[in-house]
Amino acid sequence: MSSSKEIFEKMFAGGDIKINGDNPWDIKVNDERTYDRLLSDGMIGFGESYMDGWWECPALDEFFYRMMYYRIDKLIPKNFNTIKFALKAKYLNMQTKTKSKKVAHMHYNIGNDLYRGMLDKRMIYTCGYWKTAQTLDEAQEDKLDLVCRKLKLEPGMRMLDLGCGWGGLAKFAAERYGVSVVGVNISEEQVNLAREATKGLPVEIRLMDYRDINEKFDRVASVGLMEHVGYKNYRSLMEVAARCMDDDGIFLLHTIGGNFSQTKTDPWIDKYIFPNGMLPSPPQISTAAMGLFTLEDWHNFGVYYDRTCMEWLHNFKRTWPEIKDKYGDTFYRMWEFYLNGCAASFRARKNHLWQVVYRKSKSLGLYEPVR
Repeated sequence: MSSSKEIFEKMFAGGDIKINGDNPWDIKVNDERTYDRLLSDGMIGFGESYMDGWWECPALDEFFYRMMYYRIDKLIPKNFNTIKFALKAKYLNMQTKTKSKKVAHMHYNIGNDLYRGMLDKRMIYTCGYWKTAQTLDEAQEDKLDLVCRKLKLEPGMRMLDLGCGWGGLAKFAAERYGVSVVGVNISEEQVNLAREATKGLPVEIRLMDYRDINEKFDRVASVGLMEHVGYKNYRSLMEVAARCMDDDGIFLLHTIGGNFSQTKTDPWIDKYIFPNGMLPSPPQISTAAMGLFTLEDWHNFGVYYDRTCMEWLHNFKRTWPEIKDKYGDTFYRMWEFYLNGCAASFRARKNHLWQVVYRKSKSLGLYEPVR
């Protein structure tokens, strides 16, 4: 009978990963209990053992890339808790108005100091657009301009920003395109900073659930929200956009997505990073929009998310000495695990970044796609 170490040696070999090997993507095991923990606790044990310092890797992003590209991550054993988590995610609505606040408290409210140091100067926490950009600031500004051009904003229009983050898009659209904006968000920390950032502009930031908004707008944007609403609420998000949009309006959906339809996320991500979230697939998005909109454009630039995540990781490490006393070493390793894993998921083309443009079926005339 093979030992737990031998099981993982054979499993990792499929991606040319060695335990205590010489390649930068090889893992170094510091605690022999790691193997049994991986076998008994699956992906949660995998992440937690890294957080505890039981194993390390010089090029963690390349390790994850090989794990995902060769689908080795699918071979990690599932335990009872993993199965229970999957069933719970499938049959219960984990993103009700009450439960949806969990990600706000656990992820977005943990500290604006962390995000100020990690993100660009506008604090945009979604994929940058690196077509011609050379810096993270440029990539995020180019992405915001891309969103505005796809929405075909004109001075005097009124725009709804669903899940408005720290107000970066609202501020950019108001300043550069002369529109008024209503942004909605359930994170108190983000709302407070967004209100401060947009002070003096025709921007209103509301602390409210996206499902409660019921007003008419010329344009609607959802940038980075769909990943949090859960598959049981994809249709609700589309219905909110439809009821809040004029008949000749435009709706832009910006979301991370995956190749396969899922009803759950990775259990480690769910426990430590984005509770109750999940990534939609193309069929799930299209089904949710069916009968409400006409699809005008579908743009995939997920390859840019790899670089975006690595830029965030670089900034996080650079500013860590300033905030480490507040967060601690375990948090550092957790965040390192998270950002490297995310970068690798896009590098391996497991995950994607889509910008989807919809209009109502009553809209006439040609929509010219923007790149």
